[in-house]
Amino acid sequence: MQWTQIYDPLGHWWLSTLVAALPIMVLFGLLAGLKVKPHWCAIAGASTAVAVAILFFKMPPALAALSFGYGVAFGVLKIAWIVLAAVYLYDISVETGQFEIMKESVAGITADRRLQVLLVAFCFGAFIEGAAGFGAPVAIAGAFMIGLGFKPFHAAALNLIANTAPVAWGAIGTPVHTLAAVTALPESDLNAMIGRILPFTAIIVPFWLVRTMVSWRETFEVFPAILVVGGSFALTQFVWSNYVDGNLVDIMGGVVSIVALLIFLRFWKPKKIWRFDYDEKAPVLPPPTGEITDQVGGEWAAEKFDGFVKVRTYTSGQVLKAWMPFAILSLLVLLWGLPKIKLAMNQATTPAFRVVLPDGKVRPGPPGWDVPVLHNAVFRAAPVVTKPTPEAARYDFNWLSATGTACFLAAIVSGLLLGQNPLQLMNIFWRTLVRMRLAMVAISFMLGLGYVTRYSGLDAVLGLAFTRTGWLYPFFGTFLGWLGVALTGSDTSANALFGSLQRITAQQLGIDPILMCAANSAGGVMGKMVDAQSITIATSATEQVGNEGIIFRFVAWHSVALCSIVGIIVLLYAYVFRSAVPHGLTFVK
Repeated sequence: MQWTQIYDPLGHWWLSTLVAALPIMVLFGLLAGLKVKPHWCAIAGASTAVAVAILFFKMPPALAALSFGYGVAFGVLKIAWIVLAAVYLYDISVETGQFEIMKESVAGITADRRLQVLLVAFCFGAFIEGAAGFGAPVAIAGAFMIGLGFKPFHAAALNLIANTAPVAWGAIGTPVHTLAAVTALPESDLNAMIGRILPFTAIIVPFWLVRTMVSWRETFEVFPAILVVGGSFALTQFVWSNYVDGNLVDIMGGVVSIVALLIFLRFWKPKKIWRFDYDEKAPVLPPPTGEITDQVGGEWAAEKFDGFVKVRTYTSGQVLKAWMPFAILSLLVLLWGLPKIKLAMNQATTPAFRVVLPDGKVRPGPPGWDVPVLHNAVFRAAPVVTKPTPEAARYDFNWLSATGTACFLAAIVSGLLLGQNPLQLMNIFWRTLVRMRLAMVAISFMLGLGYVTRYSGLDAVLGLAFTRTGWLYPFFGTFLGWLGVALTGSDTSANALFGSLQRITAQQLGIDPILMCAANSAGGVMGKMVDAQSITIATSATEQVGNEGIIFRFVAWHSVALCSIVGIIVLLYAYVFRSAVPHGLTFVK
């Protein structure tokens, strides 16, 4: 069975585009408008996508069903497993009492909520994004902020906004690797171009994050700290992406910005400590003196006790022990992301990872099992591609090299080191699984929806509508990447969906394809905060399932506004600063 995608089944591009958008309208209409629970929204959206693909775009029912199942299987292993394991590690930390020490060690650095959100949501979240990606930073940092005393709504919304600037190099640079593969453009040039767009937003987002919480005056009270965080991250992002490589951009940016802020706070403090109106009204003390208690290890925390403020102190060893689970998580995820280690694990454990054909050559294309009937049965056609191209459908059951497995092993190792026995760890995992079950269903069905739109060509129909914008295409082409992430929840998937289309359209319009393919990824990062998958992860991790619609409405305009800023930057590169678009770069080895 073979089938070629149809991009204008109704004979009018605008009408075909409207029909192609129906699944998204159903999904977000139910989520934001009617406040339906996310797993039902995902099921309804996916069902609509299958119906539209079959009835209007004449996709064979078997191919539509298999593309949906393929997406669900991908979502379970690649994304839901990461989120479940990350929340499991967090639950172990809470169960063993270590999370309490962690949050108080951060509170000991600063009691100011504005600085805490910079440190946790932006800096720490960027580090986790660089190591794991796929929703892990929203889950981990969101849970962390609740532990610090943020209301669940604030923790979820602020982390969704913060998890933007680093997304283009998430999971050890996976989005850019994918973009280079589908466009056949030099990866070093794409890295460098993205690294010349996003540093501007890396400076803007911390300011935007704080301004979302407080007034203009209260934002400028911590402007020096915002400048340190944004400036250090942006500079690292630019230098690493342009002159080193694309794998560790976010990890290095996160580390440098954390260190820079910690050092800066040694010499500078805001004149006024800002806290939410729901925080305890107990006075915030300066670091304790010997008259109150001995300061040990440099860490302190204050809590209200019988009307007074009691100061608790922790040794450096206690603080390091409390942070140990997340240190182990970071180390294992980083190791799991290294290409040589991942390849070795895949070759040793993943069925059908490497297949030798009868002529002795290794089978080309993505690794894994060929999905029966679906693999190479769907063809993309012009103008999305220059010539009919089959869509591969291979499922690599990389159970060991999956990032979620690294998170899960980190949780197990941490639990054992913290004194939990296997039975206790099983009980904690069961409670985590029960709590996350509906979120996992929602995430998996979101991916099912995304894969139906991909294999049916609905994504291409929506994308082609953007190509009709003429000289404004650099601006609206940026929103094409945004649309891809909003649809799939992944900058990697958005690059796979629209990377080739961006290159073809740019060449037809006389715009540099390096710029537009980079714009696809850079614009995509701003769609991360509105994709249903990320919102579901955020509400699940912060225990407020049912508030997805409220959070979506809150972050939607932030997403569009920030993507518009990226679009303006891309416009300037397209027509004013053309010489700044890189060509022929090679990284220093």
